[in-house]
Amino acid sequence: MAEKTDADRIKEIYKLCKGHFGDVRFVGLKYHSQIGWVAKAQFNSDEVGNLTSDGKTSSDALRALRNRIKKIIKRYNGV
Repeated sequence: MAEKTDADRIKEIYKLCKGHFGDVRFVGLKYHSQIGWVAKAQFNSDEVGNLTSDGKTSSDALRALRNRIKKIIKRYNGV
């Protein structure tokens, strides 16, 4: 199997968010000179707003965002 690309990770996060939170505006990446890579998921609903994570590499930022979203879903399902 080929190694996962950032595009694959973004699609995975998008599906995860869409399945749990509903309307997703976008999931993306950008480079910030002082912080490093920043991954962001933005939602149409006011309840969630947006979620961000950062990392040294773009893949690290996306992994951190995915893990953060999974924790939120796990916590939500536990209540």
